[in-house]
Amino acid sequence: MNFHQLHIFYTVSERGSFSAAAQTLHMTQPAVTMQVQALEDYFGIKLFNRSTKKISLSEAGRTLMPYALRSIQLMRETDQAMSAFTHMLEGRLQLGASLTIGEYVLPRMLGPFAKQNPHISIMMKVMNTAQIMDEILKHQLNFGLIEAPVSHPDMVMEPVMGDELKLIVPAGHPLAQRQPVTLADALEYPFVLREQGSGTRSVMEEELLARGLDPGAMRIVMELGSTGAVKSAVEAELGITIISASSVKHEVALGLLKIVDLADASFKRQYYSIHLKSTLLPISAVTFLTFLREHAAYH
Repeated sequence: MNFHQLHIFYTVSERGSFSAAAQTLHMTQPAVTMQVQALEDYFGIKLFNRSTKKISLSEAGRTLMPYALRSIQLMRETDQAMSAFTHMLEGRLQLGASLTIGEYVLPRMLGPFAKQNPHISIMMKVMNTAQIMDEILKHQLNFGLIEAPVSHPDMVMEPVMGDELKLIVPAGHPLAQRQPVTLADALEYPFVLREQGSGTRSVMEEELLARGLDPGAMRIVMELGSTGAVKSAVEAELGITIISASSVKHEVALGLLKIVDLADASFKRQYYSIHLKSTLLPISAVTFLTFLREHAAYH
């Protein structure tokens, strides 16, 4: 049991539904349901009576409610008592972002966010998912934005925005003149890919397997540790690739690379936020995540 779960339980009761609580907490409804179920599992009893039209507190839930309210009030009093010591950090947001998000997605969104929220300053570290999780656990980051789902007993993960990987070829490549092409067409050519274990590589391989294709049968001529290096290799006509469409907008506009549509595959994925279960996100983080969700669209 943790404060985060009690806060969610209290909000569901106050709002009268899981969906309304999810909106208030800026979470998804399945995540709210999962946290309430975890609290019910901890006590070994149902806290809500559920029906198709509404929910209501069970006897156990009514017993828990005043304790949940007291915990929330105590947390607020604690924040007020400590505010004198943390005033200088007000509005300062520290986050970690994995490579594609930090290098290609967020930079275009930080400008509009700063105009709407000039009182919030952002410090962003671009690093891999393991490093982000480590710094969150050490309380060095408020939260992180990552490209693939992870599981950690001390962390909450929520979908934030979508992305789509696309087949990327040099402007003069034979496939650049054909729209759309099939996966079989693309697999006839050599590939330059992100390294094994990267979020981009994992999404691509999962889709191939879902289509009954063996990723190991691809003719991979080069594996590189950054999207920028992959793009440079494709520009040099060393091979073709499958990477985030949001990462090649500049090169496509300059006519250096071309996005080729696939007729029989779609490489869509979610980006996720992660933070500690035991820590309430500061208002600056909630504001930023709300902004991202409101502006989310496949890039």
